[in-house]
Amino acid sequence: MRSIWKGSITFGLVSIPVALQTASRSEELKFKLLRRSDLSPVNYKRVAAVDGKEVPWDEIVKGYEYEKGKFVVLKDEDFKRVDLEATDTIDIVDFVDLTEINPIFFHRPYYLEPQKGGGTAYHLLRDVLAQTNKAGISKVIIRTRQHLAAVKANGDLLVLELMRFADEIVDPPAIKGVEDKTPGKRELTMAKTLVDQLTAKWDPNRYSDDYRSALMKLIDQKVKSGGKKLPSGGHARKQATNVIDLAAVLQQSLKEAGGAKSKPARKTKTRPRAKAA
Repeated sequence: MRSIWKGSITFGLVSIPVALQTASRSEELKFKLLRRSDLSPVNYKRVAAVDGKEVPWDEIVKGYEYEKGKFVVLKDEDFKRVDLEATDTIDIVDFVDLTEINPIFFHRPYYLEPQKGGGTAYHLLRDVLAQTNKAGISKVIIRTRQHLAAVKANGDLLVLELMRFADEIVDPPAIKGVEDKTPGKRELTMAKTLVDQLTAKWDPNRYSDDYRSALMKLIDQKVKSGGKKLPSGGHARKQATNVIDLAAVLQQSLKEAGGAKSKPARKTKTRPRAKAA
């Protein structure tokens, strides 16, 4: 796999040469816009808002709107003037307990591959992070943009997970209903029991994108049918209902969860099986 960035991790006087490898990918289906009459692909054009004329690439510049309708143009040399230090390093400035970091800050993971001469220090940092359950918080510049990032142990490897800066997190809105009546002790006990019965060991391979699979199946059917109209299908949407008696609903849920344990195990991709008592 081709690396997208090369540099080094530094903490204190320790420097570890590493390369960044992609650790995730998007599995979304991509569709093209077509003209209905002949299925000709529809292309996008760069059109000026003031006169509707198409603009060639060599006439396009980057501009920042500092006031409504007022722009300042930035050229390539302007971006080069923004000379930040350590553009090729992942400089760890703090070590933080992972449990203290709200998962909402994490954004995108990358594998860190040790380069020649960095194996021992790489393993040392990985083992320390794993044993202390800490992350190394750093800043790194990738493709002209600076990111907040966390260096974390992940099995045999180190992972760099890009993070959001604090000002990129939107303040939670005032959501109604959060301060409703506090559940009673009985309901809380039953809810904990239900969660325990539905708890399973984490296995990411148990879950898949059912919607994507169904959509691919539909696409295959349309290809094989030669464009003929397929019979209508689909499922009725589940309607949300108001819970009048929370204790009764929990009791019924526990009964169904207990009954599921007595039946032969059935593999599911949407929810873990109930744990055997």
